[in-house]
Amino acid sequence: MRASLEVVGPYVAELAGHFYSILFARYPQVRDLFPADLDVQRERLVRGLLRIVELVDDPDNLVAFCSRLGRGHRKFGTQSAHYPAVGECLLQALAQYAGPAWSPALEAAWQRAYSAAADVMARAAEEDARERPAVWDAHIVEHVHRGNGIAEITVQPQQPYPFVAGQYVTVETPWAPRHWRQYSPAHAPRPSSELTFHVRAVPGGKVSNALVHHARLGDPLRLGPPEGDMVLRPNRQRDLLFVAGGTGLAPIRALIEEVARDGVGNVQEVSLFIGARTADELYGLNDMLRMSQRYHWLRVRAAVSHERIAGLEGTLPEVLAEFGPWYRHEAYLCGPPQMLGDAVQALRRHGVPPQHIHYDPWDTPVLTAPLGPPPSDEETDEL
Repeated sequence: MRASLEVVGPYVAELAGHFYSILFARYPQVRDLFPADLDVQRERLVRGLLRIVELVDDPDNLVAFCSRLGRGHRKFGTQSAHYPAVGECLLQALAQYAGPAWSPALEAAWQRAYSAAADVMARAAEEDARERPAVWDAHIVEHVHRGNGIAEITVQPQQPYPFVAGQYVTVETPWAPRHWRQYSPAHAPRPSSELTFHVRAVPGGKVSNALVHHARLGDPLRLGPPEGDMVLRPNRQRDLLFVAGGTGLAPIRALIEEVARDGVGNVQEVSLFIGARTADELYGLNDMLRMSQRYHWLRVRAAVSHERIAGLEGTLPEVLAEFGPWYRHEAYLCGPPQMLGDAVQALRRHGVPPQHIHYDPWDTPVLTAPLGPPPSDEETDEL
């Protein structure tokens, strides 16, 4: 399977397009499950295939990955009956682009792998359906512009919406049907089930621009189930380090709210670092400074990478190195991909074990989130 994927590698974009052409021609009833613009969907198909092949001889993590996919596909309206149709068209597309490398044995291997993955996805979706809805209908109850293309949007779900601080929510708007985007509540759970998101208008972003520039009070939205693993670990014995960039401050703020609500326990200090390119982009800094005045254990620092400001100049990794060491801390990070990657590497270089660094990938987390348990302290020591 891996060898065949290498063969079709140069043609993955064409393969994905061919797959959807076959699927919609043979099964036109599934077309409404997909967005009108399939560009992003084609990329996700390829990334999903790559992940399945990567995990094909790792059953535990393959099951974990496919279970996440199955639960996440419920909001699209996917049914168990759709999986055989998708498998049939996928194998035909692979055969078309693998050419002479395609053989009965290879087809059988792909069929077994796809059937196993589809079975796990379908069972995970069925189990999830017994516990919670596929989507929550909601409407906007507050919309506040915060400057620099950011809006603070509060929505009220029609049903109680249970989540844990640090998780993210997929959101669909009426302006871009079937385009789901991830946003994190900027607070710990509230009794009212209201959710407040911090949304930045991304150039060309259909969902973000609609939410920031066109949404009004009363507008309807749909919410997918909460997802994500960047949640506070129980039995906190280590000091806490939070790192945020841009609207990545939203889930970090939620985690700090939860610490304040539950009590710090044995934690002596909670440190928050907020990074931005310029001082004007230090979104939410004043709010967090006010929070630090209420809670003596919270220390807030900022870093600006593209502007010369005494006391603030530097990238987040540089500032983290200056104020460390952090090897005794539990670290939680959220921000743009480059910042996230640089900050993780900086913490690793300064001795923070990987099992004490927590984050959800910025883009399509279900396809890229770490699977399986991180190594234990003993395993890290051996490494």
